[in-house]
Amino acid sequence: MGLRGWFSRGSARQRGGRTSGADARYLADWARSHVGVEAFVEPRTTVTPVTVVLVAADGEWTRRAVGGERGARKLGEDLRIPVYDVRKTGYPQRMRDHDARQRILRKRAREA
Repeated sequence: MGLRGWFSRGSARQRGGRTSGADARYLADWARSHVGVEAFVEPRTTVTPVTVVLVAADGEWTRRAVGGERGARKLGEDLRIPVYDVRKTGYPQRMRDHDARQRILRKRAREA
């Protein structure tokens, strides 16, 4: 079953979160257009469903809701990328470094 299939099975409530076909396509396209992508599963909170953060080798990242933890694991399987539980591993340093570089670039752009 491809990406479209696992995102469209059952209702959002049954899957444990809201995921659209557009999100599935976005995540697949993002993973294919970046190098060294890994997935980090974030737990459900009182205001957000289970989400997955895809992090590339250069630290660039994106976040989307997926169909629960099983949906996140299936995403990793379908995209052939490693999947980690952020509660156990934390976020990779390269992600924090990327965010710090982006803050510096935004500050320089405002000052120019």
